[in-house]
Amino acid sequence: MATQPDNYYDIVIVGAGPVGLMLSTCLSRWGYKIKHIDNRPEPTATGRADGIQPRSLDLLRNMGLKSAIMAHKPARVYEVAFWDPPKTGGGIVRTGTWPSCPDFIDARYPFTTLLHQGLIERVFIADLEKNGTEIQRPWTITGFTSDEKADPEYPVTVQLAHVDDSSKTETVKAKYLFGGEGARSFIRDQLKIGITHKDPISYVWGVMDGVVKTDFPDMKMKCTIHSEHGSIMVIPREANMVRLYIQIASSTDPDFHPRKTATEEEVQAAAKRILAPYSIEWERVEWYSVYPIGQGISDKYTLDHRVFLGGDACHTHSPKAGQGMNTAFLDALNLAWKIHAVEGGFAARHILETYEPERKDVAETLLAFDNKYAKLFSQRPDAASTAQATATATATVTVSHGVNPDAQQSAEENEFIKTFKEACEFTSGYGVFYKPNALNFSPSHPAATTVSSPSTILSPEQQTTKLVPGRLFINSTVTRVVDANVVHLEQEIPLNGSFRLFIFAGSLTKSPAQKSALESLATGLSSPNSFFSRFKRSDIDCVSHHERHNPHSKFFTLATVFAAKRTEVEISRDLPELLARYRDNVYADDRWDRRVPDAKAAAHAKMGFDEEKGGVVVVRPDGYVGFVCKLEEGGKTVEALEKYFGAFTKQ
Repeated sequence: MATQPDNYYDIVIVGAGPVGLMLSTCLSRWGYKIKHIDNRPEPTATGRADGIQPRSLDLLRNMGLKSAIMAHKPARVYEVAFWDPPKTGGGIVRTGTWPSCPDFIDARYPFTTLLHQGLIERVFIADLEKNGTEIQRPWTITGFTSDEKADPEYPVTVQLAHVDDSSKTETVKAKYLFGGEGARSFIRDQLKIGITHKDPISYVWGVMDGVVKTDFPDMKMKCTIHSEHGSIMVIPREANMVRLYIQIASSTDPDFHPRKTATEEEVQAAAKRILAPYSIEWERVEWYSVYPIGQGISDKYTLDHRVFLGGDACHTHSPKAGQGMNTAFLDALNLAWKIHAVEGGFAARHILETYEPERKDVAETLLAFDNKYAKLFSQRPDAASTAQATATATATVTVSHGVNPDAQQSAEENEFIKTFKEACEFTSGYGVFYKPNALNFSPSHPAATTVSSPSTILSPEQQTTKLVPGRLFINSTVTRVVDANVVHLEQEIPLNGSFRLFIFAGSLTKSPAQKSALESLATGLSSPNSFFSRFKRSDIDCVSHHERHNPHSKFFTLATVFAAKRTEVEISRDLPELLARYRDNVYADDRWDRRVPDAKAAAHAKMGFDEEKGGVVVVRPDGYVGFVCKLEEGGKTVEALEKYFGAFTKQ
C-alpha cells in the first residue's frame, strides 16, 4: 500500500464486535491501514453471542484461528433435545432428539461450538495486533460526511471523540467507513436508513449464564423445554456453565410492554417451575439480562458504496437459531474481499454493489426461519407425532448428499420436521447461497452469451451433484502429492483474498488428451493479455521459491487434482511449467468417500466431473463457487474463464 498521511486511512471501522473484528482482521492481513474504534473500554466481559456454527468453524480454520478458539475447550452441541408435558400427569418428558447438523449435510464439524463471545473476540484482537492494527478504546463516532466529488480517493471524513473525555477528538479521512456498532447504529441513523420489522410480534427475553447444580439429565445438550409453566431454551457453555433463555413476555400478551423486566430471582424461579419435577440451583451467575427482541432488517446496507453497514446494524432477530455472530462474520467477509479486489486494482468498483443484495437476501432468509422458530417454540406439534416424524426423517437420510426421494415425502408431511430440516442446512451455514450476478455465473451472465463455445461452460444441469455457482465449494478429501499428506481440499488454500482455480485434471493414463488440455490451459494463462497475466505481482522476480499460494498474482491461487493414485503422479512430467510452480497444491484424487462409495475418484465425482475428463472450478475468495467449465484442448477453457472474469475485473 502507498504511504498515507497519519490521519488518512483505507477504512474506519466503528465497533469491535464480531462483524467489525472479522472485517478488520481480513483487511489487516492484506495490508490495509485501518482506524478501528470501539466505545467500550475493553472486549466483551460477559454475555452476548456464543454459538459458532459448522460453516463458521470451517471459515475460522481457513483463517488459522480455529485452534486458538478450540483451546478454550468450548462446549460442542451434536444433538438437540426436546422436552414437553407428558400426555398424562405433570412435569416434562423428553419427546425426541435429533442432530444439530444432520448427516445429509456434508460438514467437517457437525456440531455447534459454544464459547463466550469475549474469548472469541480476544482471538481476533490478538491476530490484529500481530498485523499492526490496534482497537482504539473507548472512542466513538460523532459525525461523518462522504463526498466522492470533492475527494475521489478519500471521500469520507470522520469525526471521532473519546467517550470519557470530550476534549479528546480526532478528524480522519478514509476511503471507506464501516458501521458495525450494533442495533442502535449511529451511522445508520445519520444516513436516515430505516429498519423494516418483519413480524409485528416482538418478545422480551431473559438470559442467564451461570454454573448450576441440577438433576435434569440433558443440561449438557441444547434443549427446548415446554411445560405448562412456560418455555425455556438450554445452551451448554464452556467451563461447566449453561445459558438459559426464558421468554418473559410476548406482544400477544394483553399486558405486554416492550420494556417489561424481571429480576434475576424471578427468572430463576420461573426456570425451577418449568423444569419441575427436576431441580436446579445456581452455584454462581456470571451474567444476566432482560432485553426485547424484534425481527428487523435495514432498508439499505449502503447508500454510496463508501459507507457500509453490517451485522446487527443491518438485522436483528431472536437468539433461538444461534445466527447473530455467524451472519456477522459472513457480512464482513463478503465486504472485505470485495474492497480488497477493488483497492488492489483487480476488480471494477461495481462489484461493491453486490454486497447489499447478496447479504441482505441471506438476512431475509434468516428472518423468515427465525419467524418460524419463534412460532414453533410456542406451538409445538403433538409430542408423539414429533418424535415419530423425527425418527422417520433421520432414517430417510442417505449418504448421497441428500435425502432418499422415496422417503422424503413422509418426512415433509410434518411441518415441524420440514421446517427443522430446511433450517438445519441454512443455520449450519452450508445452506447459505448467493443469487446470480457478475460473480456468480448463470445463463444470463455475459460469459454465457459471448463465449464462442457455449458448450465449454458447465451449467448445474450438466453436472451430477451440487457444484452450483453461488453455493459453497463442496468438501472433499485428497492426497497431496509432494508429501503424501491426506488433506481437506477446501481448506488447502487459506483465506488470502485470492480467487481459487481448482483444475480437476481427470485421468492422465486413460486419456492422454488431458495432458494436451492442461498444456492449452497453461499456455492461455501465460499469455500476456490473459486475465491471469494482467494481474501479476509487481515483485514477481523477488518471490520466494517457497511461496506456495501466490507466486504469480495476489489475486489467483491455482490447484490441480488428478484422478489417479499419488504414486502415479509425477509433477515435473505431468504438469506444464506454470501449473507445476504450484507444486504444493497438486493432489491425487485417491481417497474413498462414503458419499460416493463407488467412485474411483471421489473428489471428481462429488464435483460432478467425469473422472477422465475433469473440469475447472473458480471459487471466490470467500469459498463460494463462481464459475464451472470443461477442461478442453485448444483455447476454449481459457476463453470461457476470460469471459467470466471480464465481467468484473479491470480491463
